[in-house]
Amino acid sequence: MTNEVELVTIGDELLLGFTVDTNSAFLSQRLAEQGIGVARRTTVGDSRDAIADAVREALHRTGAVITTGGLGPTSDDLTMESVALAFGVALELDRAHLDWMRDRWKQRFERDLPESNRRQAMLPRGARKLMNHHGSAPGAYIADDRERWAVVLPGVPREMRGMTHDALLPLLREKGWGAGECITSLTLRTTGTPESLLQDQLSGVVLSAGSSPLARLSLAYLPGVDGVDLRLTVRGHDSSAAAAALDHAAAAIRAAIAGCIYAEGDDDLARVLLAACRARDWRIAVAESCTGGLLGARLTAIPGSSDVFVGGVIAYDDAVKVRELDVAEAMLREHGAVSEPVVRQMALGARRRFRADAALAITGVAGPGGGTPAKPVGTVWICVAAGERVEARQIHSWGDRQEVRYRAAQAAMDTARRLLA
Repeated sequence: MTNEVELVTIGDELLLGFTVDTNSAFLSQRLAEQGIGVARRTTVGDSRDAIADAVREALHRTGAVITTGGLGPTSDDLTMESVALAFGVALELDRAHLDWMRDRWKQRFERDLPESNRRQAMLPRGARKLMNHHGSAPGAYIADDRERWAVVLPGVPREMRGMTHDALLPLLREKGWGAGECITSLTLRTTGTPESLLQDQLSGVVLSAGSSPLARLSLAYLPGVDGVDLRLTVRGHDSSAAAAALDHAAAAIRAAIAGCIYAEGDDDLARVLLAACRARDWRIAVAESCTGGLLGARLTAIPGSSDVFVGGVIAYDDAVKVRELDVAEAMLREHGAVSEPVVRQMALGARRRFRADAALAITGVAGPGGGTPAKPVGTVWICVAAGERVEARQIHSWGDRQEVRYRAAQAAMDTARRLLA
């Protein structure tokens, strides 16, 4: 049984930093769910010798390797050739796949298949073709007489993820690989509470596996621009016991910091806020200054948001605040645009203008310039006018301009979420 594999991701763009390697993270998660650990992750450039060496070394260490990338039609796509070299076999033309690509190209583009695409039909001798229903290049599985094996997958994330589900995972099950511990995780998403404060609030919480002696538990704090994600991970040989242990530990965390948690998994705060408004049959609007439409974009990025979100005003110039949101000129002169009185009038003005049930407003200094000793870069006022309640608060954000803007939008939505709760 194979309980560990190595991943080799391929491409100069990965080494140069132009493309972020999301494939390794995705594969590591999916393999862990099958009880297969990742012993090592390696990235190499578009070099035949470098790829072949990386595959050979992985086969020597663990006997199992999965590669992603380098299956395109151009001269820098060398993975099949390199894997064949590592296994000491030649490449052979898969005539059926070449004919399939020709028919597909003819139907899509009404022209003949370019000669360069022929290389995508070349497979290592003795390899098993893995069909790619998401692109033109097939994957491959190849093993030697010592039962060491490699699986070759495309690097395009959409294609790699699709093939993981409909080719790689079925292959793992067919071969009986992955008899190790199952690794299950649950993420509890928080925002607005620093990592250290969360740890203090959870210091008295006993995170046990409940009644299961078969599971081991760990908790990781993962800070990011959205907030701090709490990642619970359970390892155990019994999947049902591991799932029960995960639920037991998550319940203990929720009991301690319920107000800080806005979602589970990878759910977005915008989706959570829209759902809360939808449950009340409320419509919402926004008024934005320093975020320049980011808050509205976050909300409208969620499918189905049109039944909740009405619209908004990007009041970047003070004259727009006066004309569109009824902010008093005297108030702007006395307090400045970045102030509590102004953000309150922005929220009330947006709610009134759009005849909404609730409105969110943001004004601040996003930087890198424009700050003063009294209002340094990162000073942001937000306000939520929801029903009869109007709540304004100041936050002091950090980071570059985009991070300040993103955190401001996140804080405004979290304030609204808490108010509605």
